[in-house]
Order: sequence, then C-alpha cells, then structure tokens
Amino acid sequence: MPLLNRLNIQALFAAILLAGTLLILPGCATVEGLFSFVGLGDGNSTPDTPDGLVMEGMDDFNRGKYSAALETFNDIKERFPFSPHSLLAELKSADCSFYMGNFQEAIVSYEEFSINHPSNEAMPYVFFQIARSYYKQIDSIDRDPGAAIDAIATFSRMLNSYPDSQYTDESKARIHAARNFLANHEMYVAAYYLRTEEYDQSESRLKYLIKHYPESSTTPKANELLAAIQSGNPPKRTWRDWIPDVSLPDWQTFSSFGQMGGMSSAGPGE
Repeated sequence: MPLLNRLNIQALFAAILLAGTLLILPGCATVEGLFSFVGLGDGNSTPDTPDGLVMEGMDDFNRGKYSAALETFNDIKERFPFSPHSLLAELKSADCSFYMGNFQEAIVSYEEFSINHPSNEAMPYVFFQIARSYYKQIDSIDRDPGAAIDAIATFSRMLNSYPDSQYTDESKARIHAARNFLANHEMYVAAYYLRTEEYDQSESRLKYLIKHYPESSTTPKANELLAAIQSGNPPKRTWRDWIPDVSLPDWQTFSSFGQMGGMSSAGPGE
C-alpha cells in the first residue's frame, strides 16, 4: 500500500477514535492519559481486526446503537484481551449498558474496570457513572430508598477521592437532590403512621428527618407536624396532606449550584 494512503487511513482512524472518546470524557485530560497509547495499527483496519472492530463499535455507539456496539466491544474483549483496544472496550461496554438502561449490569462493568485498572485516569468518570447508575434507579418515595442511599455513598466516595474532578459540581448537586428525596421518604412514612394513629412512630420518623436532613425542603413541614403531635393535638387534616408533592429528586433544588445548566454528562429528563 502506498505510504500516503496508509497515512491517510491512520489519520482517519485516529480522528474517529478521538471523537468517540471525547463524547464520554469531555474536556478532560483523561482522554490523553487513557488512550494515548492506543496504536493506529498498520493501516489494515478490516472489520476482523482490533482496529476495525473498535472503529465499528465506536460508530455504532455514537449513533446510539448501543446493543450492536456492546456486542462489538464484548467481541474485542474476548478475542483480543491483550490488545490496547481492550481497555477502551471495557469502558465502552459499561457505557453501553448504562445508556441501554441496564443499570445493574453497568454497575458491575464499571466496578470490574475499577478493579482491573485502579490507577487509570478514567477512575473519576467510572465512579461518577456508578453513582449515576444508582441514582437512575431511585423510585417513588413510597418505595425502598436503597438506590438513593447507594448513590449518595458513591458520589461521596468520588468526591473524597477526586475532589477536583470535572464531575464535582454535578456530584454535589445530585447528593443534595438524593438527600431531599430521602427526607421526603421519611415524611411519607411519618404521614403513614399519622394515618394509623401510631403517633410515637410518626414522631420518631420526624425527629430523624429533622436531625439528618435539616437542609431539606420538607423540613419546615416536618417541624410543623412534630410540634402538633408533641402538643397532644395531632392535625385533623387527611394524612395525605402531609405527603411531599415531589416523589423523585427535585431538580429545582439545583439553583444553588452555578454550573448545573451546562452539565454535559446528564441526559434528557435527568
């Protein structure tokens, strides 16, 4: 193959690979640190080579064809485990699961990446995506709040380990929203005990809410209800009047976080 043609093919591959990786790690030195070692091959990027497969996978991923991309990235990991492209395939496989809505599978894949490559520069992104995967599983306030608890723990872990990452502001905002959700959950349970006239149980829940979530938007209402119960004059209104209107995390609470309007990693409706 003429040298000029080989150089053109190599340049094309480099541009495609860089464009794809920039989509998952915008504005971050991780792109250089994580993928600068990826070889450009010998110009023979056929679909059955690592170079060809990674180009095919990234093309499908960037087009939103996550299922097809996942198959390709898994193929790279299985057939070419020692190829430099296998590292990219590991991370993009997890991303495919995330964007397909398979959050538990995504968590497993991201965690495997963190175990296999604990010092990799993509680790802030990996922890952030694990936390987002938990966050996306938060249900209504009358359901198990475990996903919110796990999301807060993982966002906090990322902030402690990488306090200056590009995901810091968004992580803080999501912790704030998840904590507000947990406060709303406690208020829901307290209102339920109010309905069943188990006032001691309701009082206990309200005290817990006020102590652990003082910043919550539902705390003023909790104080009001607690005062009424402690005075021996429980409210006569229907118990549902005390249930917070917001079931899922209230994104309006992000007003105190200046950079939330420009978050590049959050998808529509988050």
